[in-house]
Amino acid sequence: MQTLLWILFVETLVAAGSSILTLITMPQFDILTNVMLLNGIATLSALLQVVGNAVAHGRRRFIAASLAAVILLIAGFCMFAVNYLRKPDMGLYVGLAIGGTFLVSLNWWENYAMLFRIVFFQNTIQDIKRSHNFVNIVASLVRIVVTFTVLGVYVKLSKQEWSSVLSVTSFTRTLVLSLFAIQVLSSALCRYVAVAACKMHAVRRSYLIPMICTSPATLGAFMLAVGIPFQNIKSQNVTFADYCNNFTIVEGPALGIMRLLLSDLTRNLCHHMGDNKSSMDFGLLGSSLVSWWLGLVLCTLYIWFLNTERIARTMDLFVRNLYEAAFIDPSMLLNSKFEIQPIINSNMEKEKVTIYLCATMWHETADEMMKMIISMFRLDKFRPKKNQFNDVVFESHIYFDDAFLTKDNKRCVNEYAETLAEVIREVYVIFSEDSKSEFRDRKPLPNQKIFQTPYGCRLQYTLPYGNILFVHFKDKHQIRHKKRWSQIMYMYYLLGWKLHSNYYQMYKHSDVHLTIIEDQLKKAKKTTYLLALDGDTDFQPSAVMLLVDRLRLYPEVGAACGRINPTGTGPMVWYQKFEYAVGHWLQKTAEHVFGSVLCSPGCFSLMRAEALLSDNVMKRYTTKATEASHYLQYDQGEDRWLCTLLLQQGWRVEYSAASDSYTNAPQEFKEFYNQRRRWGPSTMANTLDLLSSGSVTARMNKSISQPYIFYQTITMAASILGPASVCLMIAGENLDAL
Repeated sequence: MQTLLWILFVETLVAAGSSILTLITMPQFDILTNVMLLNGIATLSALLQVVGNAVAHGRRRFIAASLAAVILLIAGFCMFAVNYLRKPDMGLYVGLAIGGTFLVSLNWWENYAMLFRIVFFQNTIQDIKRSHNFVNIVASLVRIVVTFTVLGVYVKLSKQEWSSVLSVTSFTRTLVLSLFAIQVLSSALCRYVAVAACKMHAVRRSYLIPMICTSPATLGAFMLAVGIPFQNIKSQNVTFADYCNNFTIVEGPALGIMRLLLSDLTRNLCHHMGDNKSSMDFGLLGSSLVSWWLGLVLCTLYIWFLNTERIARTMDLFVRNLYEAAFIDPSMLLNSKFEIQPIINSNMEKEKVTIYLCATMWHETADEMMKMIISMFRLDKFRPKKNQFNDVVFESHIYFDDAFLTKDNKRCVNEYAETLAEVIREVYVIFSEDSKSEFRDRKPLPNQKIFQTPYGCRLQYTLPYGNILFVHFKDKHQIRHKKRWSQIMYMYYLLGWKLHSNYYQMYKHSDVHLTIIEDQLKKAKKTTYLLALDGDTDFQPSAVMLLVDRLRLYPEVGAACGRINPTGTGPMVWYQKFEYAVGHWLQKTAEHVFGSVLCSPGCFSLMRAEALLSDNVMKRYTTKATEASHYLQYDQGEDRWLCTLLLQQGWRVEYSAASDSYTNAPQEFKEFYNQRRRWGPSTMANTLDLLSSGSVTARMNKSISQPYIFYQTITMAASILGPASVCLMIAGENLDAL
């Protein structure tokens, strides 16, 4: 109850100050003063900064800047008051303007309340964080009520009639609506771009500097808009006072919106800057404008030194989710968190992450193998076994299907397996050469270890920078083949056995309490990821790290995929590039924004071990296809089915457009047709499975809503009716031609 009352109290004061400024006082001042007067809302923030920098550890170096900001802001108000109090009947408006700016500055009290360690403020901020949506609704309602109340009181006290207020000319209506539209669109766009700049780690050059320069740039634009027409006639020995006396606005439909706005701007400046202006008036005006702006610059100087996280949440960057559209630039700067608090999961972010690269191969060519093997060696060079970062551990696995043939009544590896071994040898030599000299000594390939296994055999390589590469050659006479069963094999081997065996041995042979072991195992599941790859995938280490960021920052994300780029030559590849741009990049972006991605491609996807080990995910993924529909859903679209299982268990699947990978696209029509013949029915079968359990999935998964299920239903209907509609249109056109 105390939190609600405090929110109502603060929001009422802020709304009152904003309404007084915009509705009552600013119309009484010239437009140049109004542009810079908005910078005065930083006064209270600057005062609190002085105290906060004094009590906070390690921030005393900013005291001088904050103190100078307070002095400049107060000096700006003093010169502003002296300038306007010399005019008759302006004392009330000057007082209201100063009081209104102070009330508006209360809007960012949360930015400094935590620095003073007051229990009431700490509890209030925690309550606001737990119910920020409700707080935003209450704040918006309070703003609406207070704004209308201030407007009504002002109309009555100024002895105006509502009929005169509401009855305006078409000229005024057009002007007001145009300004309102420009303000709404520009402020919303400004806020969106500013948040995006902060999330992209471009705080200084793309956020702070543009925001700081907004007021001077606006001031300069206004001066140019008035000064250029005046300079065109100044050669006729016309003074600015004469120009203002003879300036008139011809109202009519022929007057465009921009010309209308510029004419109103000129009229405003002429009204406040007549011939009675002295050099002292201009000096006070200019000094107050410069003081306000410099005060805002020094007050927000701390933003230059902020250490923000990559892809940080908006709530971790800014104090409030709402923004002040009436003064967007200073409000965004003051809304930036004074001291970025470490996010709750920062300990998870610093923990070492284990990533198993799991590539499935069959009968790829040497060039396709080369791309994937080089990508693995790049990762080995990017994060050696022993490195200073100590953040990521890589271990590579290749699962080679149908790698054996019968020769002389013996089972031996086929030519494709031999090609893979030769490719690994070539790439190893390239990455192990440190010297660029023509007469360098080539390091011999270390003896790879060969193990006979129940499923065939396994090769083990130690890569040049210490990481391990395992190649599993599968004999289809000993174990099930095809891609889904290779995925099941590495999931159960790496997660079901390898991950659990260490903690099982700890339980059997140590005195560590069972609860501690279970906690460690749970933590290991959160920090263990599988990177699913195809045999021809080409990627950079940065693409992997971008996917790792998604899973580190958001614990509810079970899988993340990057942007797949098709490679190759010929008309079929040209078509597929367009198809990928529309059907994959655009569709996955829409799914990521509206709900959750439905399919994380198996050629380049990062999956969390905790998600795969959830109930009814790995176990159900091992289901054998016994019906025709099962064959379509399970074996022809295994990656889409795995994502369906993750979504049904409440996990979110995300898409990162910045994480690029490359895969070979079919260049012949037959190969392309066979690929789409697999993808089309499997997509439809998995989507129908998800839609049939839509209500249950919506309850389990907070990223899946009923409107999103409806959106997918429309997409499914369009994909079914689309080809038939095109055929009917073509047939109808041919009949009309006959």
